[in-house]
Amino acid sequence: MRVFIVEDESLIAMQLEDMLLDLECEVLGPAMRLKTAQRMMDEGLQADVAILDVNLGGETVFPLAERLRDGRTPIVFATGYGRQGVPEEWHVYPILQKPYTTQQIEEAMRRVVWPVS
Repeated sequence: MRVFIVEDESLIAMQLEDMLLDLECEVLGPAMRLKTAQRMMDEGLQADVAILDVNLGGETVFPLAERLRDGRTPIVFATGYGRQGVPEEWHVYPILQKPYTTQQIEEAMRRVVWPVS
């Protein structure tokens, strides 16, 4: 599974990358800024799922999330603010509270990539 990481904290991004590699995923990124993530998409990035930090250096990730949603790329949000830090319209996607575990990442990705009918 190709996972696009958008996370502005380098330590968290490295930990997430390690978790995803343990889950035998291919890691795309990480993109640490909104503009970088958007450029990667402009260049044809193809991900099976995206894990998005909500706040990227003072910018919210929602313009990128809209673009991913429009392209039908499943999304998982990761934030230190919990559900209250994510606008209601995005609550249909998994929202992980930092710090999270490998198991929580795996469960959230399965939820959006292989949803139960």
